[in-house]
Amino acid sequence: MGTLQNGSSDRDLARALTPHVRPLRALMSDFDPLLELVGDARCVLIGEASHGTHDFYRQRAQLTKRLIVEKGFDAVAAEADWPDAYRVNRYVRGTGADTDAGEALAGFRRFPAWMWRNADVLEFVGWLRDFNDARHARERVGFYGLDLYSLHTSISAVLSYLDKTDAAMAQQARQRYACFDHFGSDPQDYGMRAALGLSPDCESIVVQQLLELREQRARLVDRAGLAASDEHFQAEQNARVVKNAEEYYRTMFRGSVASWNLRDTHMADTLESLLLHLRESSRSSKIVVWAHNSHVGDARATELSKEGELNLGQLARERLGADAVLIGFSTYHGTVTAASDWEQPAQRMQVRSGLEGSYERLFHELDQPAFLLRSADLPHEMRALLAEPRLQRAIGVVYRPDTERRSHYYHASLPRQFDAVLHIDRTRALEPLETVAAPAVTDAAETFPSGL
Repeated sequence: MGTLQNGSSDRDLARALTPHVRPLRALMSDFDPLLELVGDARCVLIGEASHGTHDFYRQRAQLTKRLIVEKGFDAVAAEADWPDAYRVNRYVRGTGADTDAGEALAGFRRFPAWMWRNADVLEFVGWLRDFNDARHARERVGFYGLDLYSLHTSISAVLSYLDKTDAAMAQQARQRYACFDHFGSDPQDYGMRAALGLSPDCESIVVQQLLELREQRARLVDRAGLAASDEHFQAEQNARVVKNAEEYYRTMFRGSVASWNLRDTHMADTLESLLLHLRESSRSSKIVVWAHNSHVGDARATELSKEGELNLGQLARERLGADAVLIGFSTYHGTVTAASDWEQPAQRMQVRSGLEGSYERLFHELDQPAFLLRSADLPHEMRALLAEPRLQRAIGVVYRPDTERRSHYYHASLPRQFDAVLHIDRTRALEPLETVAAPAVTDAAETFPSGL
């Protein structure tokens, strides 16, 4: 193939890369190299280059099914709010009141509803329920949320749990959480006023409530078995969400890096808590994570780390080492479900072709419809060239093609960022269960402008 040097053209590099990629042909065996890569790892973090692409969701779900069936993974932890995801968890494990997967997903009402209320997630949730129905309760696979936006919904969940287990604790919790009653349903209003010193903050009361739930765990569970342990765990996690959401909404007015770091640290802490809880519950404690590339890929391999930004993928590698495997996605062009601005209706939008100097453009030069690239498969010389920083696209729930370079690209070193990448050259938009996003916001997210 000749010697590649700095300054080689994308066409030369693509030609040299071709023998080292593995075509994706829509066969079950396509994922064999990824299962080999996973080995005995306890966490597989699978990304997406947008929050609205059918191909990413579909491939991620198919890979997750194989990890569950063949590798014994017993939980999916998604970039989703904890209470909404826990409703799905109850359904797939046969403990909830919902009668079908569509009802189980009804909790996802906050913008962008299509991120989880879509045809691909619906199919996976239905599959997971069928899979679990044939298994003992202790062997059933769960579905959980990692995010922290659900301040008010999580408060309601804590109170609902305590109403059933300890009336006195429930009354005390109501008195504490009443601190937020002065600010209405928008936590951003609370965060702004507290951050500017216009109103007292609620920091101490949310910490007290979390500590009390932790201290009373043994008494409240009282050897009542797996179901009681799970219900207390979900209540304690909701109290942790309230604590961290309170801090997040204050922090978001001090700068985007601080709030981003708090959010991804919360995700990493939640992942660790889930691993511990599953192990205590006599399950295998192996988790598949679903989140955006910007959360899953190691932040230390991107220009964002120079600004002090960290993320879930970085923290997973630091805390779990080889037990964490990071997998990303990319696409060159196609369509995507996204909004033109925050709180705007979902649209089917055209994705512009990858920019010159980007990984997307380089991968397009391989002239393959879809392929898998494992970083470990690259010869040293080629890995070094591919590791030179290039542009990488990230589309969240908002897509702005007119300002795409500024709004959706940053520099990254892909072989250091991910253990493997799946590239699908032309992708299509996912199908929402509704045609527009929910009109009102409660527990709003501050991820403008990218919506990641």
